[in-house]
Amino acid sequence: MTSVLHDRVFAVTGGFGSLGHALAGVLVTQGARVALIDRAPVPAGLQDTDRSMMCSGVDLAQDGAAAQAFARIEQRWQRIDGLINVAGGYAWEKLSGGALETWDRMYAINLRSAVAATQAALPHLRAGGRVVNVGAVAALKAGTGMGAYAASKAGVMRFTEALAEELKDRGVTVNAVLPSIIDTPANRADMPKAEFERWVTPQALSRVVAFLLSDDAAAITGACLPVAGRV
Repeated sequence: MTSVLHDRVFAVTGGFGSLGHALAGVLVTQGARVALIDRAPVPAGLQDTDRSMMCSGVDLAQDGAAAQAFARIEQRWQRIDGLINVAGGYAWEKLSGGALETWDRMYAINLRSAVAATQAALPHLRAGGRVVNVGAVAALKAGTGMGAYAASKAGVMRFTEALAEELKDRGVTVNAVLPSIIDTPANRADMPKAEFERWVTPQALSRVVAFLLSDDAAAITGACLPVAGRV
């Protein structure tokens, strides 16, 4: 039986992190080829294979960096079927006594990075292409100290909706997943007394993303889907 995403090519920003790595594993299992894009050096244990490509040292804040990465991917596999914007970060800081730089930083790494990568990917996406952004449920209701983070992720939601309208006549869908706390080693270290079993695992979130990349999700665009586990 042919795998769901047989021989399709997807680019994943923030590809060397816990979610990016897990997503690559799920997509390859479903028959896809995956290019992992990241600013960091390639971690030990990751390497190019016939179905994976490591694009290290790509700073999405630098003009032209994303375009160069997508050109390399297209050169290798002669196609790009979708982009998953995983790159991002988190900061907890109250407004009182906080720094405006935090707001600038959250905007840059959570929203601007997704815009830059998507803008560079668009010339490569044909009808049937997919864009999936990683937002956050905090964008729906922010708590104390989450203003800068939540605002940037709310921007990801509005960006998703606007781009979905822009591309719907091209046959390219644009959706977002909104996870709660993702069960990563870093989050466990930051919250050692939490109930980890209530969190969303990277693998579970990756399977939702894989569905949005599939033909079965062709009728869905502009959706911002909460994936909150039991948080």
